Amino acid sequence: MPNRLLLNDRITQSIALAGRQNRPIAVLFLDLDRFKYINDSLGHRVGDKLLQSVSKRLLAGVRGSDTVSRQGGDEFVVLLSEITYPGDAATSAKKILLSVSAPHSIEEHDLHIDGSIGISVYPEDGEDAETLIKNADAAMYHVKEKGRNNFQFFKADMNMQAALPSGFGLN
Repeated sequence: MPNRLLLNDRITQSIALAGRQNRPIAVLFLDLDRFKYINDSLGHRVGDKLLQSVSKRLLAGVRGSDTVSRQGGDEFVVLLSEITYPGDAATSAKKILLSVSAPHSIEEHDLHIDGSIGISVYPEDGEDAETLIKNADAAMYHVKEKGRNNFQFFKADMNMQAALPSGFGLN
């Protein structure tokens, strides 16, 4: 899987092409829900195998032109470099959530795990790799706060909410 540097390069290249072709691209930030519980209760070896299983499913579920990158821990970023409409990212997010949530058979365990996905779309949500990843991450945290195992498109007020002290959230 590509590292952060290669992911940033691929996003930058996709932005340049999308800008010339006047079309969107999407960045999906996936965090596995309650992965720490599995890792802590069954051990790091099982946790690592679960991450490998998730990685395989992610790679199998995207097109060859897309990029899947592990950001560390239980976080992944998916670059959808050839979408026609922002709604295409929602379709991909639904497929990813279904794929990840199917049981993973690892060392005689059928493990069930869900994911939370934040989505940012170029050019509306950012015009560079760092901003698109940051905004997809903010949207993912919004999903976690609202109950997990879902996806959410980035909205500008998410960054304002993240900057406010606890108890000062906007509705």
